[in-house]
Amino acid sequence: MQTKDIHLGVRLDTIMRKKSRRLKEADKSGKQEDCCALCRCSDDDPALFGEKVKLEEHKFSVHYFCLLTSSGVYQRGEENEGVFGFLVDDIKQEIRRAARMTCYGCKKKGACVGCNVSSCRKVVHFPCGRKLMFITQYNEIFPSYCQDHSPTQSLCVDSDFSLPQSCSICLDSIEPVLSYSVLKCPSCHGSWFHRDCVQHQAHSAGLFFFRCTLCNNKENFQQEMVRMGIYIPERDASWELEANAYSELLEVYNHCDSVICLCNEGRTYSKKGWFEVIRCCLCGSRGTHRKCSDLKLNTTDWACIDCINATDGKASLVASPQSGQKRSLLSKRHLTPLTSPLGCKRPCTRVRPDSPEELLRSLLSHPSPVSAQVEVHRDQALSAGLDLVRRTNFDPTHSLSVRFKDEQHLTLPSTHRTGDATRKYFLDLLMQQIQNSVVFEGPSGSKNLALDSQALREDLYFDIGSLLALCLVHGGPPIGFFSHGLYQCLFNYPANCPLSLNHMTPETHFTQQVHRIAAAESLDELKEVMKASWEFLELAGCNRPVTSLDERETLVEDLVSFTMITRMQLPLQRLREGLHTLGVFDQVQLFPSIFFGVFCDAREVMTAETLDRLFTMNFSEQQETRNLETPIVSFWRHFLLECEVGRSSISLHDVLHFVTGADELPAVGLCPPPSISFLHHVRLEEQMENAVEWWDDGLFPQCKPATNHLLLPVTSTYKAFKSSMEQAISHHMHLFPSGS
Repeated sequence: MQTKDIHLGVRLDTIMRKKSRRLKEADKSGKQEDCCALCRCSDDDPALFGEKVKLEEHKFSVHYFCLLTSSGVYQRGEENEGVFGFLVDDIKQEIRRAARMTCYGCKKKGACVGCNVSSCRKVVHFPCGRKLMFITQYNEIFPSYCQDHSPTQSLCVDSDFSLPQSCSICLDSIEPVLSYSVLKCPSCHGSWFHRDCVQHQAHSAGLFFFRCTLCNNKENFQQEMVRMGIYIPERDASWELEANAYSELLEVYNHCDSVICLCNEGRTYSKKGWFEVIRCCLCGSRGTHRKCSDLKLNTTDWACIDCINATDGKASLVASPQSGQKRSLLSKRHLTPLTSPLGCKRPCTRVRPDSPEELLRSLLSHPSPVSAQVEVHRDQALSAGLDLVRRTNFDPTHSLSVRFKDEQHLTLPSTHRTGDATRKYFLDLLMQQIQNSVVFEGPSGSKNLALDSQALREDLYFDIGSLLALCLVHGGPPIGFFSHGLYQCLFNYPANCPLSLNHMTPETHFTQQVHRIAAAESLDELKEVMKASWEFLELAGCNRPVTSLDERETLVEDLVSFTMITRMQLPLQRLREGLHTLGVFDQVQLFPSIFFGVFCDAREVMTAETLDRLFTMNFSEQQETRNLETPIVSFWRHFLLECEVGRSSISLHDVLHFVTGADELPAVGLCPPPSISFLHHVRLEEQMENAVEWWDDGLFPQCKPATNHLLLPVTSTYKAFKSSMEQAISHHMHLFPSGS
């Protein structure tokens, strides 16, 4: 009996332990479901982490901000699908991808937020990113930046400006030093606040009420806060969303205030007719029955005694709001047509444009009517361009108005010295001089960045980047001289492809040393070459012992990476930041394959077909005249073919320069689009009537570079057409040679 009791006790103890273990596992599983599947954090603060959504069916939770900032997931569904458009399968795939990534902060797996700078490899959990001062910009593709690459604010105030000592939101003391935790208003410079304070204010106020608490600025303030990583929800203010928050405002005064009320039903009774309560048309806070104030049955306007006394007895002259035109009740979205700074995190698959021209034109779709004056001394286009971008009031959206000071040294034809043609000539000249500047090295057409200490001190790399972006968007020629290695260093295209020895600038001291190491055919020869180049290896951090010839390839790869990336980190960074002008860098980073031809190998062979496709034919309306113009189109196309194959004394580039004043097609395309119309002989009757002189040599083509318009002569034979075209264009090119 005792033995049975012992066995029974052991069984009960085992059952209880199993039950306790199951409860602990269930509790642990429940806690795991409460934690975000991406950041492993259970915090639920919508202002700092976004709304936490729990998916019961799939047994996991996720923060909204963790999804927005994750590098590998996009909203591919509708807003009511998954989690705000993030499909569940995509979220699970991102969880699996993040499980292989180690957080730069806590060193644990599951990091999904990476720095947007292609050369930076820092990846973190979203909460760890906040602790490490990561900044996420909640717009477009939701990029995140680590502390080394994040945007900053500058203190642009006078020396006598008194810096604030308290946060303008929570009123607690604040250290007046701009940092990750302390931000300021870009408009008034007097409103400073804690980052967490302004984030909670943005979460509460929403897009339509979020503004500076001091100067009340809205547009500039919101743009700056989004740039500095503040999330502004695209919704109404929280106090506007409370149920029945303003229900008392819908109540109207409904009480008869007459000295003697004649209504048997009481002073609060109101029914159409004599005993309808009429409210004061001025204050609305007093009322009377029509019968009680001896009013007519159709009376709608009435003023109380207080308002009559306040208006010196002229209350009857004040029009009632009900008698005038009724104001339409519009929502605040109609009253303030504000474009949201936020965008859905959608993959950029829509839009796979056919050419970079479409993207570059979109960057300046609405140019500013204000023009920036550029004065060029002789042919010093680069000096004039640097002076332009270094102005304190420089605005890249302003159109360019170019004037050459010393015009006797100007090769631009006098007939082309209109604003548009002068601007094209200036941009062509500027691009040539940028290619030959001290910041680039290497053969023509395949330039790498050069390391120049004076250029770094003068911040020339940033200025050159700004000028390159300005040239591309404002109608300048394609860049065309970047080497494949430089393009890969800037935009990581082709992606994840290591640089090779062929990408290095030829004939430089570093390149020759790496060539000697790569050419070593034995271990002894490799050691001997490394010994001779020990200073370079020490500088690159590669002065290490080698035990086999197989280590040569890794050593060469490390030296190439040091020479082109590590050593050039600051020049590359400043050039990138300059290319951000007008949003050029962002577009190239989104579509690097499309822009590859703009930056590298841009000088494609021009053909007769590509040149002919540029022009639109404008025929005459009269059928008789149109019949004369139709053969000229065939003459024109045949003439272009002869220019292409060398059967003419002029080239296709000469034709392009004659019509547009440009030596090659601009990166942004020709604007306005080139067109062709036709030039007819003056008829004999018109000649006699208008005394128009007739030239026996016939008609010659005419061009209007400002509008990219060409007038083709109408001739009876192709021979006469070709002779006319060659004479006019040759004469033009002889007097006004191209800038190339």
